[in-house]
Amino acid sequence: MDIILANFTVTAARKEVVDFANPYMKVALGVVSKNGEVITDLEQLKDKTLIVDKGTTADIFFTKNYPNIKLLKFEQNTETFEALRDGRGDALSNDNTFLFAWVKQNPDYTVGVKSFGEQDVIAPAVRKDAPDLLNWLNTEIEKLSKEGVLKQAYEKTLLPVYGDSVTKSDILVEYK
Repeated sequence: MDIILANFTVTAARKEVVDFANPYMKVALGVVSKNGEVITDLEQLKDKTLIVDKGTTADIFFTKNYPNIKLLKFEQNTETFEALRDGRGDALSNDNTFLFAWVKQNPDYTVGVKSFGEQDVIAPAVRKDAPDLLNWLNTEIEKLSKEGVLKQAYEKTLLPVYGDSVTKSDILVEYK
């Protein structure tokens, strides 16, 4: 492995195995709910049912910080979204980048809470014994950002998926 360039979230556990380059995307938790009953604040979830994937960041966050919110947990994304569409819960929490794309395909729903909890970043990774490669990668990421290449890539690939309800600053890390 020379470079891992994927949807690779920077975590403490992964930092023990690889070195991360400068990030290029942001990701946090979000909440999606049905239009007409849009959840815009986490406090609105008290005494309601929130659907999450078992063992995920959303599951851990709400279990720890909001014990008064009933969690309906599923193993798979397909199950969680099916449960939301079937009305088995009032809202669903997942990575906001995933939710932004999902509501574009499901216009009866809105991401009313775009970002909460700790914001994570997505970054390329290199093996631990490759400082020259890491330095080169960091230089290239900053250069691509400053030259507008990352913005152009966002506009070409992600904007059509996310639509106008998401701005590039919601998810893109920019270097000036």
